[in-house]
Amino acid sequence: MQFINFHTHKSADRQDVLDIVNQYPNEFDESIAFYSIGIHPWYIVKERIEADLEIINQKLIAKNCLALGECGLDKRTEVPFELQAAVFERQLLLAQKHQKPVVVHCVAAFQEVIALKKKLNITVPMIIHGFAKNEQVAKQLLDNGFYLSFGKYLIKNPHLEIVFKSIPNNRFFLETDIIDETIEIVYALAAKYKNITVDELRQVITSNYKTVFNK
Repeated sequence: MQFINFHTHKSADRQDVLDIVNQYPNEFDESIAFYSIGIHPWYIVKERIEADLEIINQKLIAKNCLALGECGLDKRTEVPFELQAAVFERQLLLAQKHQKPVVVHCVAAFQEVIALKKKLNITVPMIIHGFAKNEQVAKQLLDNGFYLSFGKYLIKNPHLEIVFKSIPNNRFFLETDIIDETIEIVYALAAKYKNITVDELRQVITSNYKTVFNK
């Protein structure tokens, strides 16, 4: 059973690791085996929105396109929040249309992300990547049907152990995002926190992968 890296920006190029590599519409790489594709809130370019959305719409049909994203909302970037919300909303509708899960980037806007999910009646899985908040936020997201993915902050913030332990085994993923550490290192720490073996953890993540990605 292989390691599943839910969100990364660079493939490990290994047979025992399934990397879901983040792609941007304007920099698409056909050579990447499995990917997600979306407009990141940091990189919204007004003049390119329609073209980017059309590329996403086309790529979501492909079997090796596993998810839409990362996309979302970020109150700490200079891109106007109203524009972010409009672009995020249109991407969510594409995800719903193509029945693809959504990799969500969210900074200081969890209430707004939850509200958009409800407003648009999004039924495809939505996964908050790089989760690093407290148990209260985690519970609210879980109660509203979200999954949570852990990586960089699990390694860098020991206080996140308590939050991670509280997450049901059927509601989380693991990732490397942009860190140098391998996915095995993330798995090893997560297994330690969950008090299970790495093999047991791989079975947990594989089960979640099959559920979310209909595999």
